[in-house]
Amino acid sequence: MKFSNFLFPESKTPNGDYNVIEESLREAELSEDLGYDVIWLAEHHFDGGCAYVDPTTFAAAIAARTKKIKIGFAVAQMALHHPIRFAEQIALVDNISKGRMIVGVGRGTAYNFYEFRGFGIDPDEAHEMLLEVEDILVKAWTTENYKHDGKYWQVELPVLRPQVYQKPHPPMIRACSGLESTLEMAREGRPFMMNVQSDETTLERLHQYQATMSEAGHSDETTARNMADSWVWRNIFVADTDAEAEKVGIPYFKEMRTYLQANRDKMNTTAELRAQATGAVGAARNSLAHGIIVGSPETVCERLQKVHESGVGGVIIHFRLGAMPYEANANSLRLFAEKVAPNFRESVAV
Repeated sequence: MKFSNFLFPESKTPNGDYNVIEESLREAELSEDLGYDVIWLAEHHFDGGCAYVDPTTFAAAIAARTKKIKIGFAVAQMALHHPIRFAEQIALVDNISKGRMIVGVGRGTAYNFYEFRGFGIDPDEAHEMLLEVEDILVKAWTTENYKHDGKYWQVELPVLRPQVYQKPHPPMIRACSGLESTLEMAREGRPFMMNVQSDETTLERLHQYQATMSEAGHSDETTARNMADSWVWRNIFVADTDAEAEKVGIPYFKEMRTYLQANRDKMNTTAELRAQATGAVGAARNSLAHGIIVGSPETVCERLQKVHESGVGGVIIHFRLGAMPYEANANSLRLFAEKVAPNFRESVAV
């Protein structure tokens, strides 16, 4: 099973942005030194919840400061990007990194409606925009004299330069927050990323994903490959003892969830808050029981066992929860790499 670090650094005030961004670059370098497989980058705007905001620009910075760790998006909000500009940016970073890019895409946030308003995008159109962008990206990377006349974009280009480093193009994977979008990926024979869910929901959804791929006529080899290329999210904090881990990790987890909700309460409209509440009821990521794995290396190993048994290829781990100090986070990263990951490692390429 592969392990990766989800960089989602919180900066509560503009005065803190520089330090948090610089610490995130250091965290990327440390993750490579410790043997993590991928650095995943998010995209969120206007609220300090993700200090670097733009994953494409930040990916280039990480590519310049690392040598071998993969760099992925979890995810880029495709409704907020012009597809040709985005295709060019990915091609450039894929060259800078010598083929280390994984292009994780999604429709965009289901809760921060103010992000769509900031870019002048109707959130109700975001899913259709995502589908159109996915098609444009692949063809822009692989086709000369490409023309597209769609609902949202009309483009015509002789050839995209620079060409992507990976052939035919960097791997593209979609984040799925619900069952139906997961099964859509299964029917298309594509891997996916699953957001934070309970272990029970994770196992059930992965079983349905595999069954649906088989029912759609995909081979056992395709099913196995897509499971190996799929990822599940977890929030994890490791310390030497359970008591120490709970003392540090749980307060920062709670504070992170509170900060995210406070921004939504402040920036979303009344109608948007009602829509957000409908989608967030019972969300696993908000609960201590399912939203965070916290404990000693032994406890974390035990909690990860069900994920390992599911057969999924990798875990996207959010280590630095909220405004957690850098050193506490770095210690958690080290303990996981040295005392947890070896218990689940296989010789599998990303």
